[in-house]
Amino acid sequence: MVMKIGNRTFDTEHECYIMGILNVTPDSFSDGGLWNDMERAKQHVAEMIAEGASIIDVGGESTRPGHVQISIEEEIGRVVPVIRMIKENFDIPVSIDSYKSEVVEAALEAGADLVNDIWGFKYDRRVADVTARYHVPCCLMHNRHEPVYENYMEDLLNDLRESVDIALKAGILPEQIILDPGVGFGKNYEHNLIVTNELEKLCALGYPVLLATSRKSMIGLTLDLPSDQRVEGTLVTTVFGVLKGASFIRVHDVKENYRAIKMTQAILAGHKPGSTAL
Repeated sequence: MVMKIGNRTFDTEHECYIMGILNVTPDSFSDGGLWNDMERAKQHVAEMIAEGASIIDVGGESTRPGHVQISIEEEIGRVVPVIRMIKENFDIPVSIDSYKSEVVEAALEAGADLVNDIWGFKYDRRVADVTARYHVPCCLMHNRHEPVYENYMEDLLNDLRESVDIALKAGILPEQIILDPGVGFGKNYEHNLIVTNELEKLCALGYPVLLATSRKSMIGLTLDLPSDQRVEGTLVTTVFGVLKGASFIRVHDVKENYRAIKMTQAILAGHKPGSTAL
């Protein structure tokens, strides 16, 4: 499957791409306050592109556990200038990480190329309508208010099917939809491990899958490490993502994860039928 995001095409069937995280927030769990200054944000974008990022994901509100929701006006004030800066200075698709229709519309008007909704269009149904009107792709993440399930993986898949249905009914094309299992959202520790290990079940739904585990609590709890020391744990989840069929990996540490993806892909290609043994 080939997906168009911005002015670029992505071979989601055969490749795995990096989405680099740019949080313009004072309180994100891992990098809050680091990129609020426009010049530092610009430098970080340039660095992520040089290290292998194919998309830059801009977020203006922390969605860490226990976060405080900010006003629509404040969120727009954070993300719109940064999106404009990226589009004016770099040739790379930009994603807006928001679940509020007013913020999403302002971001798309500023040049964003992809809508990344952590509520899979279920928090604000108008996000789907705005996305369809601007003819841009979307990433629909699985989320729940509480980690309560009868049959965890089947419930998760059904929840995502509901998000896809909202998107399709709004007029978004099937080839414009990406799914995200929502590691760290509406799930306990074991849930996060299970869905990472069973990511191929999401891929079986027929849409490209994005895996976003970078520096998250699943890694911190497993290794007993703070958020700034979770690179190695993240790399393991990235390799799992490639092996399970993920098309996109959303991360803070672009260079390390890009190298892990390329090494994994090389090993897989070396074992493909018809390849020449060395």
